[in-house]
Amino acid sequence: MIDWERVKELRSEIGPDDFAEVAAMFLEEADEAVARLSSEATAKAMEADLHFLKGAALNLGFDALSALCQDGERRAAVGDLSVDLRAVRQTYLGSKAAFQSGMAQAFAA
Repeated sequence: MIDWERVKELRSEIGPDDFAEVAAMFLEEADEAVARLSSEATAKAMEADLHFLKGAALNLGFDALSALCQDGERRAAVGDLSVDLRAVRQTYLGSKAAFQSGMAQAFAA
């Protein structure tokens, strides 16, 4: 669910303080994007939110979420709104929980 090597790589690249800020910002913005996802949204709005989530998730090692969002983004781009938004939400929440609980273990001194 989480690519911990990617997480460690990003933390190493930008430093622990900036990493903490990036992670907090991603989770806040992702919470908002996930909350906006709706079957009532336009294809363009859904595509934009899924595109944001895909990129941010990939950058922070949320591999399962990134894959789901990529599929959904492709569908929305051609007007197909049959994206499994429930799966996206559940995967995000599961990834977020795994990320938050795994941070202390991943960077224990």
